[in-house]
Amino acid sequence: MVQYVLSFNEIDQSSLPFVGGKGANLGEMSRAGFPIPQGFCITTSAYRAFLGTSDEMDELFSLLDQLKPDQLDEIRNLGKRIRVSLESLTMPDNIRGAILEAWKRIGTDSAYAIRSSATAEDLPTASFAGQQDTYLNVIGEDQLLQATQKCWASLFTDRAISYRMKNGFDHRSVFLSVVVQRMVFPQVSGIMFTADPVTGHRKTTSIDASFGLGEALVSGIVSADLYQVRSGQIVKKQIADKKVAIYALPEGGTITREVPPDMRNKQALSDEKISELARLGKKIEDHYRTEQDIEWGLANGKIFILQSRPITSLYPLPDLNDDANLQVFFSFGHQQMMTEAMKPLAISLWRTLFPFGNRNITSESEAMAAAGGRLFLNPTEVLYWKPARKIMPKMISNIDELISNALLQFTQRERFLKEAVPNRQVIKKARQMMKPILTNVIKSILFRDTSKSIQQCNEWMETLVKQSKEELSLVSGSERMKWVQESAGKLMMTFFQDMVPYPLSGIMAFKMIQYLSQRWLGDDQEAYVLNKSLPGNVTSEMGLALGDVADTARPYPEVIQYLKEAEDHSFYEGLSQIAGGDIFRKEFELYMDQYGMRCPGEIDITKPRWRESPTMLVPSILSHIQNLKPGEHREKYDNGKIEAEHAGQSILKRVRKTRGGLVKQRWMSRLIKVYRDRMGIREHPKYMLVQHLNLYKQAILEEADKLVDKGILQHQTDVFYLTLDEILTIVENRFAGDLPELIHQRKKEFEWYQKLTPPRVMTSEGEIITGRRRDIQAPIGALIGTPVSPGVTEGYAKVVLSPEQGNLKPGEVLIAPFTDPGWTTLFNSAQALVMEVGGLMTHGAVVAREYGIPAVAGVDEATKKIKDGQYIRVDGTHGYVEILESNKDT
Repeated sequence: MVQYVLSFNEIDQSSLPFVGGKGANLGEMSRAGFPIPQGFCITTSAYRAFLGTSDEMDELFSLLDQLKPDQLDEIRNLGKRIRVSLESLTMPDNIRGAILEAWKRIGTDSAYAIRSSATAEDLPTASFAGQQDTYLNVIGEDQLLQATQKCWASLFTDRAISYRMKNGFDHRSVFLSVVVQRMVFPQVSGIMFTADPVTGHRKTTSIDASFGLGEALVSGIVSADLYQVRSGQIVKKQIADKKVAIYALPEGGTITREVPPDMRNKQALSDEKISELARLGKKIEDHYRTEQDIEWGLANGKIFILQSRPITSLYPLPDLNDDANLQVFFSFGHQQMMTEAMKPLAISLWRTLFPFGNRNITSESEAMAAAGGRLFLNPTEVLYWKPARKIMPKMISNIDELISNALLQFTQRERFLKEAVPNRQVIKKARQMMKPILTNVIKSILFRDTSKSIQQCNEWMETLVKQSKEELSLVSGSERMKWVQESAGKLMMTFFQDMVPYPLSGIMAFKMIQYLSQRWLGDDQEAYVLNKSLPGNVTSEMGLALGDVADTARPYPEVIQYLKEAEDHSFYEGLSQIAGGDIFRKEFELYMDQYGMRCPGEIDITKPRWRESPTMLVPSILSHIQNLKPGEHREKYDNGKIEAEHAGQSILKRVRKTRGGLVKQRWMSRLIKVYRDRMGIREHPKYMLVQHLNLYKQAILEEADKLVDKGILQHQTDVFYLTLDEILTIVENRFAGDLPELIHQRKKEFEWYQKLTPPRVMTSEGEIITGRRRDIQAPIGALIGTPVSPGVTEGYAKVVLSPEQGNLKPGEVLIAPFTDPGWTTLFNSAQALVMEVGGLMTHGAVVAREYGIPAVAGVDEATKKIKDGQYIRVDGTHGYVEILESNKDT
């Protein structure tokens, strides 16, 4: 039998489809014994039956389906039309009778709060808070029925329509229940978060409180006191100037009144009640097993809970081990210049690749944790060692200044210092690993012949890749999956031992060049010119090679036109049908043979490679043809080499003129040689890694195809939502569980993760630590970042969120969220570079210095604050960006 009304004691969390998120929570808490005012819910069945009395809703839904979130005027007009239509309908007698019967059971003399409760609100990933209307102090039959009908209509307010559109909810699939709850007339009311909504700290309860009804706080018309409680202690009290409050009227409805002057700055809630409320909040959180956003009221000395829902704004916690000590995590994606969410396979593979914190060669690292579809490194145990507290932040400052500063803040905290008992085994392993590397670096700087370094690394890299290909060709099925795990498990340690000393000696040599230039010459400006056109840099060579490909297309107008319209599935076939197409195709395929395994965000194995999606390279090719003359990219590179040679000679001449100049000159000459011979190898480890990721991906997808043929997987790419261990158990027929449901759930989680913004640094208690930048002299209003490539230039901003969308014109400044090697193809055309993520030694910074263009990294929300076409000044020497003109037309 269809039920149009359910009392709170008939409702629990499983009732959500019938009473919506708010109603289900109130019923659940009421049955659990929490102090909830009595009430009932008018079910979604009543709403659907009411909607069924309309002759035009099908047509109106169809019109809604045609709108987009940015069509604000159309949304406003159509929303109003729907609301007017619904409010004019006559409520069916059976629904009306059920509502009035429930109302009479609780008490007709009471005042009520009437709130909407949608089936898509108060969920862990979408709150829908404030999207529909609320009516307070409703008195009598007429007001009750009128408020109910208005609540139903409020499912189509402008904000509710837009919110559903932006969050991907079908208008037809969201239904509305109405909560009818006996009014409490509190002297004080407010909102409580059982975790700090600003910092994310899970151990901090944050309470807002003011006089009168809580609606004043929710609607934002009144300031509130702020109290914070941690471990049972009140740690913060911030008393507001409470000028107004909302009160109930005897005849129904509410009124806003001024608070008497002598009450405005009085603490609204006593310390005793603050503590009592915080304890109650934690009990509710424990009941739901997740952090809660709670509305409460204090009436006649008693606390009432008016509603509770999950806090949806908190970034998820990393996977935690059993250590009770406070731990710190920093973002792996910010170091790798790829902060987007990754699918489970990519996360699993990286945790296998990471060479620290593994129980065995195929296990996933416990020092690398997943949270919100991103990876975070846990350096806590290493930081217990005093030398590491100085060394690690300094090293990371070259990658991300804000991460470095946040870690420094963490290591200075009293609790951390109290818990910082060094693990001798960790220290021993760190020393064992670093000693041969540092010895190797020192010998290279002092006396080794470094002239053949690039050749040695290339040969070593080619040998390792060839060996991996041969081994992989000999295995299949479960043996192939085991090989992937074993290969990944030992790959990174091989890098550390055999390849890292090469670029590390280059980095150390440059640091010494800078230091000695400052000491001996008084400045280090010429030192930065040494970065230009570093020999052997595989990423720069990749950009130059694409320029050659573009020059091949340049003489053939049909090829250029074809590229503008090409599609991935027919890319190569279409070239054979046009003049010059075969010539271009030959050059393009040679490029793909060498670099086709690369792509933007290439650390994520699930990302499409250039080989899989060749059109991703088209904007860079067209931009090159448009902006550069034939061979100009090679000419720029050669000029960069000459400039670097001249800078080196100039530094040596100046050093020779100083006291003891002959000895100093010899030492500086040695450092410059080591730097130029070794620093270009910086990109080799990444290139080697990406080649292996390509091998792993091909192997895994071949196994996925077999699973699709067997009907175990629906699609090849479903394998991206599984871990390496899970894939192995499936291949070996050992997987226990509902595989389709697991994949479906992980796809939903990934959709949510994509909307999250990962923090740079967070603790095991969820607190986000915001790093501070060094003080710099910058114009008022300038956007501050980290200087990573010197020089000052002006140009028009080109905001590019992914390189396949980037077709830069002459004089444009590339504004990007981040850049990795997949973005390098755009650098030939850029006047300067501005990034939201990065530091001195991250990819974009190194390549910008090689190309000799100014660059600023770590500019928060640069892609939002800077608009396409704005005329800007980029100061890569001091680290800021100025917006000079609003757009090209001004």
